[in-house]
Amino acid sequence: MERLQKVIAQAGVCSRRKAEALIARGRVRVNGKVVTEPGTKVSGSDAIEVNGKVLDKEDKVYYLMNKPKGTICSVSDDKERKTVLDYLPKDKRIYPVGRLDFDTSGILLLTNDGEFTNRMIHPRYHVPKTYTINLQGMLTPEDIQRLKTGLKTRDESYQPAKVRILQKDYTRDRMILELTISEGKNHQVKNMMEALGHEVRKLNRKSFGPLSAEGMKPGEYRVLKRHEIRELLRLAAEGEQRREGEER
Repeated sequence: MERLQKVIAQAGVCSRRKAEALIARGRVRVNGKVVTEPGTKVSGSDAIEVNGKVLDKEDKVYYLMNKPKGTICSVSDDKERKTVLDYLPKDKRIYPVGRLDFDTSGILLLTNDGEFTNRMIHPRYHVPKTYTINLQGMLTPEDIQRLKTGLKTRDESYQPAKVRILQKDYTRDRMILELTISEGKNHQVKNMMEALGHEVRKLNRKSFGPLSAEGMKPGEYRVLKRHEIRELLRLAAEGEQRREGEER
């Protein structure tokens, strides 16, 4: 038996928290009856409806892809651009875990597990992602310190990041650096660099937690191993515990 909100989240409908809200609002039925108590336990034989749609009970799948530059992280595109799903099997309904911009390459996870997705991308879980940035201009020691302590702008606040300088090209006024962040805000890396007055020329996500796409060709993918999934979930659980400790 599992909690109703967990089953809904695992089916990829929404996050567990949103599932709890739907249940409280009477938008969920179990075996034809409206259920408004989020902690309700259900079994695999129970028929569950969310907003009038029967929950699709499908096996969970988890993929790791080396996302090519020039593809979008979406199920479809009205501009008929290539999506990351064009590279993957069509036998299951899957979606990207978070997003990488059209011109960004690197490691991308894809799944049909909504609860797993939430734990990978929600900032409260602190799962680290490392990016390699080809930057126009040079970050100053003050810029780097702002990134490390938590960059704050007029419109946004970012959690502390790890910074490692890889290369400086004074002739062309460019530098290459690694930035490790634990959030997943829209266009976050580009917005952070823009806030410091610099343009990102090239962006690659090097790692997601302990995983990387090293050795994989652009567009190549593989199934995540069970121990990799467990390690990602362990990192998320540790991140949540640290967050709760900080809030006390």
